[in-house]
Amino acid sequence: MVPTSCTRCNNSRALIIRPKNHQKLCKPCFISLFETEIHNTITANSIFRPGERIAIGASGGKDSTVLASVLKTLNERHNYGLHLLLLSIDEGIKGYRDDSLETVKRNAIQYDMPLHIVGYDELYGWTMDQVVSQIGKKGNCTYCGVFRRQALDRGAARLGIKHVVTGHNADDVAETVMMNLLRGDLPRLSRATSIVTASAASDIKRSKPLKYAYEKEIVLYAHHKGLDYFSTECIYSPEAFRGSARTLIKNLERVRPSAILDVVKSGEDMAKLVPPEVSGSGTSTADAKDVAVVLDGDAEGEGGCGSSNGRASGGEMAVMEQELRNEETSDGKQTQNDDNEIDFTLQGQRHDRHEPTPAASTLSKAKRLPKQQLQRCGRCGYLSSQPVCKACMLLEGLNKNRPKTQISVSVEEEDNSPTLTRRMEGLTTNSHETNVT
Repeated sequence: MVPTSCTRCNNSRALIIRPKNHQKLCKPCFISLFETEIHNTITANSIFRPGERIAIGASGGKDSTVLASVLKTLNERHNYGLHLLLLSIDEGIKGYRDDSLETVKRNAIQYDMPLHIVGYDELYGWTMDQVVSQIGKKGNCTYCGVFRRQALDRGAARLGIKHVVTGHNADDVAETVMMNLLRGDLPRLSRATSIVTASAASDIKRSKPLKYAYEKEIVLYAHHKGLDYFSTECIYSPEAFRGSARTLIKNLERVRPSAILDVVKSGEDMAKLVPPEVSGSGTSTADAKDVAVVLDGDAEGEGGCGSSNGRASGGEMAVMEQELRNEETSDGKQTQNDDNEIDFTLQGQRHDRHEPTPAASTLSKAKRLPKQQLQRCGRCGYLSSQPVCKACMLLEGLNKNRPKTQISVSVEEEDNSPTLTRRMEGLTTNSHETNVT
């Protein structure tokens, strides 16, 4: 079989078929093209300013690791003039986050970047293990998502940093669009599709340089660059609502590889229809350069982990990583194709379309989306659409149901305890005075 040449350089043998467009590329061309596309996203949206201090939200997963590697490369190659450091959140999940933080510590050494770690325990007095033991696995991602955003903002504020970048990719954004459509939440949809979101509560903005990068291409880049990352799925995430949206997106991708970017683009177009006063942004979302204001950390979707966990539905990315490792040990004569051919037939492709009746049109015009008023939380000062932010409300519920601490004392200790003796004497005296009265 004649080897296939790279469609970009026409010199080297193609080793990779891009998931995005099935373009056949050699290893150097794929890496160069991937980095160039990220650079174009950064420059087209004016994400950074020269001399800016940037905190990279690092979890040790593939997305944040690739983001750190690419930003370091592009910063040196194109002279962005950025000062980069790693900011990690310790949710307190034993057997998962403690292991991934070890990867982050190695990344800090490998990329020569300072590392700062902020824990849920020190910020909220709860770890996610404790939260799950209190409420169970259903709905725990809501707690974690709200807590994580505030933790990132507070960690950045401690360091005097006003810009945090996260590793959310095209798959994550498409999932968030789908989740908000399923929930009918257009205001949140408009904020979630913005590549830059502002947090007026702490003057910290966040951006997603990997917004248009496919998750599978991120895995390919990490593999061919030999990056060190953690790939175990969060032990609490399978119950998340995001998993349902993720499965739907993956099924669409198998049938139509461009479906992910199509969903993202559709989300951006629908976001233009949401009035700025409803979406919470000060300007229209029609321009990608506009900055959307985020309320209570809902940019990534209330019930999901975003891309910070290096996870995938059903372990699909883990399977892909294993296949890449197997390819590495083989003779390498065949082109790496990250998509297996799957006979997946869509059911119910024909949909009857009905024109809305005049009455229905009148109702839709009369229906108005609620206007959200921005204010600071009365307890912690975080930006919220309510007098008390989501994090404080969640903490209030947790603290009310937290079992009271009990101290057990043996019978011998009770008998010999001077404190107990004094209390009993006091009770006896009070009882005697009452009787006299």
